[in-house]
Amino acid sequence: MSATRYFEKHQLIRFHHCDPAGIVFYPEYLVIIDELMEDWFTEGMHTSFADLHARERIGVPAARIEVDFLTPSSIGDVLCLRLFVTRIGTKSFTLMVEASVGETVRLRAVQVRVVASLDGLRSIPIPDSLKANLQHFLVAEVHHGREPTVS
Repeated sequence: MSATRYFEKHQLIRFHHCDPAGIVFYPEYLVIIDELMEDWFTEGMHTSFADLHARERIGVPAARIEVDFLTPSSIGDVLCLRLFVTRIGTKSFTLMVEASVGETVRLRAVQVRVVASLDGLRSIPIPDSLKANLQHFLVAEVHHGREPTVS
């Protein structure tokens, strides 16, 4: 269980993340967020993301993504990425991700992830074991740039 109620990783912004203007090309943020979610499953919830897909045949595709690009990031920046669970439903859950450098929030994203059978390509109820893991990261409120309120 996470005592902090969020999963945190750092991401170095590399040359390949950037566009000709020298800032992160916005679709690269979506890749970074997806990689963060995979790491959260494996490292934060101790659930193999690969096994979830390959063995259990369960995926968690995005049904909705909303992103606020607040301040540009450039090559050499190290983003502090924090992932919070803000809602757990029957067949889906909502994540909020903040990316910051120091006190400056660079990006804020909210996404709804649907739990789906990869065999039938349809939504399924969240398995009890996954729901229990999600609960460890559930917050009542996210106070941007500060510790969240624990639910």
